[in-house]
Order: sequence, then C-alpha cells, then structure tokens
Amino acid sequence: MRLKGKVAIITGAGSGIGKATAELFRSEGATVVGADLHGTDFECDAGDEVQVEALVAHTVRDHGRLDIFFANAGVSGGFDGLFDQDAAAWTEILRINLIGPFLAIKYAAPAMKASGGGSIICTASVAGLRAGAGGAAYSASKAGVINLVKVAATQLIGANIRVNAICPGLIETGMTEFIFDRAREKGQEDRIGHLNPLKRGGQPIEIANAALFLASDESSYVNGQKIVVDGGLSASHPFNHQSYGRTSA
Repeated sequence: MRLKGKVAIITGAGSGIGKATAELFRSEGATVVGADLHGTDFECDAGDEVQVEALVAHTVRDHGRLDIFFANAGVSGGFDGLFDQDAAAWTEILRINLIGPFLAIKYAAPAMKASGGGSIICTASVAGLRAGAGGAAYSASKAGVINLVKVAATQLIGANIRVNAICPGLIETGMTEFIFDRAREKGQEDRIGHLNPLKRGGQPIEIANAALFLASDESSYVNGQKIVVDGGLSASHPFNHQSYGRTSA
C-alpha cells in the first residue's frame, strides 16, 4: 500500500500505460481520477487549458487534495519525416504531448502545495533522447517534455513538489499496436524489440511500475530527472547485435 491515502490524477487513463498505471495505483491504495477523452472517470482533453483546470478543481473538490499527477496522455502523430508534415500537424502534436504536461504542472502544483507537496510525472519517450525512434514532431515534443520537467523542478523550489519524466521504449499500447500486429502476421514476432539488449518489446505494466516508484515516497530524492525504461535500447548507438556468448567468425 505504497500510495495509501494519496489522491492521483492520470491522463490517458483509458488504455495502455495510463490504464495499467491507474489499476496499479489503486491496488497500492491511491484514490485515482482517470482522465481521457472518453470511457474514464473524467472526460478531458489533456491539451485544453480549461479542461485541465476543471479536472484538477474537480479532483480537489471531490477528494480534498491532490498528491500525484501523471501527465501521460499523448499521440504519436505518425512517423512522417520532417518535410512531410505541415504546421497544423505539428501544432496538434505539440498541443497534446508538450502543452498537456505544461498544463498539468501549472494547475497541479498549486493544489499539491496546499496539501504539503506531491509528485508530478510526465510521459516522455526515448524518441526525445535522440533521432530514429519516432516521427519528427513527436520526437521534438518528447524532447520538450524532458526539458520541461527540469525547468519545472527548479521553478518549484521549496514547494516539496517533485517533477520527473519517464522515457518508454517500444511498449505494446494502442499507439504501437500496428507494429506488433504486423510482426505477428508475418511470423516475425521474435523481431519485436530486437534492437535492444533484452530483445523484446515492453508491456504497459513495466512503465506503470516506474510511475509507481516516482509517485511513491521511495523516490523522495528524485527530482528533475528522466527515467528511461526501454530494455537498454538507448544505452548505445545502433550496432550489429549478437546474442550473449556469440562471436563473429
């Protein structure tokens, strides 16, 4: 019961990482307000300022406090190249993926300060670390999230509010479902995640476990950081992967 007595908001809670995290947080004793466009406790567009403000106000009004905000909602925007998207596509991707976490911080922080502190967690991506893991706009938005948590952590000095990011690798969610389905249809399931040392894709619960750590008091001295959960994908530049114990002829 690592989150007993805590009140948490999770955006993008209708599926994938958000849904897994909501279930895990509840099992650890938290009161969770799951938010998404539909099918959750509170319908909310995570990139809309009025709706995010209302989400926080609703949570504090109904539950008396706010301790955790997991700004997880996001979109991939496809894998188009830098010259294949227009400004409207970029604007929408940045609105949800980057402005969304900004709004979470803006409205969650005052509520958390009133309760004595809290933890804000934002979903970034390995695509925000270097090129080659996502579309241009998506990668730029997630790089922005990584820097946003650093800025927020420093601007919340003295508030006892920690702000951190999680950078998932290839995780099987609705956003990546087509990758996994295509590999299975071709009988190439063993190729999923073959570029990382664990040689597999990840599951939403593996990101939820990282979020639980950052939400709990176990991470009480972790602030302004990016936690990478990618099977080791970002540990190296691309190279010719071989299984442990095998050598080239």
